[in-house]
Amino acid sequence: MSAYLLERDFALARAFDADGAAALALDTRRPRSRRRVLPGFGLSLGYALLYLGLIVLVPLCAAFIKTAQLSWPAFVDIVTAPRVVASFRLTFGASFGAALINALFGLLIAWVLVRYRFPGRRLADALVDLPFALPTAVAGIALASLFAPNGWFGALLTPLGVKVAFTPLGILVALTFIGLPFVVRTVQPVLETLPRELEEAAATLGASRAATFRRVVLPSIMPALLTGFALAFARAIGEYGSVIFIAGNMPMVSEITPLLIITKLEQFDYLGATAIAVVMLVASFVLLLAINGLQAWTRRGQGHRS
Repeated sequence: MSAYLLERDFALARAFDADGAAALALDTRRPRSRRRVLPGFGLSLGYALLYLGLIVLVPLCAAFIKTAQLSWPAFVDIVTAPRVVASFRLTFGASFGAALINALFGLLIAWVLVRYRFPGRRLADALVDLPFALPTAVAGIALASLFAPNGWFGALLTPLGVKVAFTPLGILVALTFIGLPFVVRTVQPVLETLPRELEEAAATLGASRAATFRRVVLPSIMPALLTGFALAFARAIGEYGSVIFIAGNMPMVSEITPLLIITKLEQFDYLGATAIAVVMLVASFVLLLAINGLQAWTRRGQGHRS
């Protein structure tokens, strides 16, 4: 309190002479310049919003505007056709299943890469990013070759009555392949920064390994795990290149929604294609919004516990 009074008296004393008045005026102008986050913030923000608008908002708005040309009964007839509904069920179901598999095994891979040291660890860490760099068409051809009845894996599974290639199971395999890096790369940094002292303290207090993981490790990495799940799920919904080579692409059986959209575009049914695309867009947005809300709820719960 005394320091504040001294500063106030000193500022008032300087304000009565010309030099002090100039200095005081200069001091009052300084906070305004400090409010800027970056030099040229307004221009940078304008370019950023313009870029996002051109790349993201304009194409999405175009899909809605094109679909608005349809009447509501015509729109409902298109998106509730049996072939379209079957493609929705397959696309969202396989994407959700692949994201769940990646959440489980992605967490396991991230844990092994962070907590253990073994020969070839860097190579294994680099292989995680392979689906990012590999063209999706190449991935689809490779998976179809492996899981075909005469392929390396298919030859072993066919005698057991398990057919992967050209079935919905092949779609699940392809979506799992392309979505794995999202979970691993999201969870891995969190595990690296997680203090091991927490686990040691839990063990000292008599907690078992399962209890330590469930009560100490899992709550800390849950937001990152949900983020990786959401990214893998969103990536799988829109996947096309790696799926068409292993799916079989049979209507009502193994036809994904992106392929159905391409088919309608090739038939010059632009309104039908955009109507299906709008449903995919809205459903994806709602699901991602729900997952983000779950993440926020998880973080709030962690804050209350701490």
